[in-house]
Amino acid sequence: MNDKIKIGGIMQSDGRALVKIMSVPDHASVAGTVLRTLGENNINIELLVESFDLDDCGNFALIIDQKDLDQAMAVLEEIKSSVDAKVITYTPDVAVITVFGPHLREKPLVHGVMFSAIASVGISALAIATSISSVSCVVEGRYVDTTVQTLKQAFDLPFQVKERPKDY
Repeated sequence: MNDKIKIGGIMQSDGRALVKIMSVPDHASVAGTVLRTLGENNINIELLVESFDLDDCGNFALIIDQKDLDQAMAVLEEIKSSVDAKVITYTPDVAVITVFGPHLREKPLVHGVMFSAIASVGISALAIATSISSVSCVVEGRYVDTTVQTLKQAFDLPFQVKERPKDY
């Protein structure tokens, strides 16, 4: 009997960069300003995580295409003072690995299995995002193959991992 949780599959999207906008005072215009500015500069956001720290300041983690990193950093530096961001940093060469449904909301163990599996091989997620039908994590690019292989072993998969081309 197979005790593995059945999932829809795994997607990987490499050739990405992680940009962090840190310690932004929590007010309604910050997300709109940041996201509008990037959009106006034709920089697509593949994944976005917003969190708040102990001082109630917002922290944004954005995943963008690696080829857009220099431009993104330049435009974010231009708006840094207007959004009161204390720090804007980046990590090049990351990948987004996503485990997807169907019906993940009915499978509460998926998240724990996913992150326990990658931790068991020494990989830490740089960012995590979830939706009703998916769980995504950002890992250093050098860990893509190990992460995907580990997740293939941890879950019951119906087919091969879907690789998104780096230049989609």
